[in-house]
Amino acid sequence: MLRKKENSSAADLSAYSFRQKIAIHLAERAFYLLIKFVGVTIRYETEGWENFERIERDGKIPIYCFWHNRIFAGTYFFRNRGIVVITSQSFDGEYIARFIRRFGYGAVRGSSTRGGVGALVEMIRLMKHGSPTGFTVDGPKGPRYVAKSGAVLLAKKTGNPMMPFVVEAEKFWTINNWDKLRIPKPFTRARVFIAEPVYVAAEACEIEIENKRLELQSKLDELVADGEQWRVSIKKI
Repeated sequence: MLRKKENSSAADLSAYSFRQKIAIHLAERAFYLLIKFVGVTIRYETEGWENFERIERDGKIPIYCFWHNRIFAGTYFFRNRGIVVITSQSFDGEYIARFIRRFGYGAVRGSSTRGGVGALVEMIRLMKHGSPTGFTVDGPKGPRYVAKSGAVLLAKKTGNPMMPFVVEAEKFWTINNWDKLRIPKPFTRARVFIAEPVYVAAEACEIEIENKRLELQSKLDELVADGEQWRVSIKKI
C-alpha cells in the first residue's frame, strides 16, 4: 500500500504567485468534483478481469498501462488502490497531482523532458516497497497511441508485469487536443478491457526491450479495437 507520508501530502506552493496558488486550488477541486460526479454515474463492467487476478495470485504488483485519452474513466474506476503515477513538474502537473491524490493515487513528479529519470527511479523504489504504478504510455504529449518504453523499463527493473487496459465508454465527449481526450457522458455504460500481463526479463537487452514495447503497443491496439467493436455492438441492440 502506498505510504502516505511520501506521496500523499500536498506539495509546497511557495514558488507560485498568489494568483497561481488560487488557480491550483480551484482546478484541483473542479477536476476532482467533475470526475467524481461523472464517475459515480457510470455503469462499469469488465472483460479480462482474470488477468488482473492472475497478477495478484502470482504475488506480483501490476504496472497499469493505458492510453492518455482514456484517463478520465480509468481514474475513477481504479481509485483508492494506492497506484503511483507520474505527473509533470509544470503548473498543470501541480493541480493534477493534487486532485488524483483525492482519489487515492500517489504522484511522482517528472516527465519525459523534466525529471524523467529521477521519477522512474522513484517508481522503482516504491514498487519494491509494494506500491502499484500506472503509466499513460503515450503521454504526456504523444504521439497519440504510440507506446513509450518507460513502463517496459520499470517492468525490467522490478520484475512486475505490465497490465495493459482500456476503458471504453459507450457515450462520450471528445476534447480537441493532441490525444482527443474522451470525457464519458453521465450515466453511460463503460467496459474495462484488461489484457494478459506482459513480463520483461531482468537481463533483457535493448532489442528485447523494444520487442516488449511493441508487444505492449499491440495489446493496447487490440484492446482499443475490442472496445470499438463493443460500442458498435451496443448501438445495434
